[in-house]
Amino acid sequence: MGGKVCALVAGLVLMAGSASAHHGSGISYDTASIWTSWATVTEFNYMNPHPTMTFDRKVAGGKIEHWTAELITNPSMLARQGWTKSRTLEALRPGTRLKLYLATARAGGFSAVVMKIEDESGQTLAGPPRDLKGVDLDGKPGGLQPEGNVVLPGQPSQ
Repeated sequence: MGGKVCALVAGLVLMAGSASAHHGSGISYDTASIWTSWATVTEFNYMNPHPTMTFDRKVAGGKIEHWTAELITNPSMLARQGWTKSRTLEALRPGTRLKLYLATARAGGFSAVVMKIEDESGQTLAGPPRDLKGVDLDGKPGGLQPEGNVVLPGQPSQ
């Protein structure tokens, strides 16, 4: 009996550790530096813990950038705001043009977290209820990339 109790306690401790292992978006993305751009959805996945999407941006010279992103929100928050899975998938179907509020990955590249989504009429499809501002970088290659030798959280300083 004592062995079973110890095994149960050990199992609960291990599960608690993995449950708290979810990353914070501020660690992976520069959420203090929000920028905006018009983009076209190429794929949207409504999934836990965060929906994901890929999108294309047209930049100077007509070049197309292919980006990957996750939404800062999760499906339960979307549903509470009235964005059910079917409504969201319809609104964010491939080919849809959207204004995205983005925070670039701290590691740089064409990866970001989507903080807010607006359609062409200005309606918020996903994002915080508060007014979110961002620097307009529509058409600027690379959007807002980290500058210099950025030390990522968990890395030794240089």
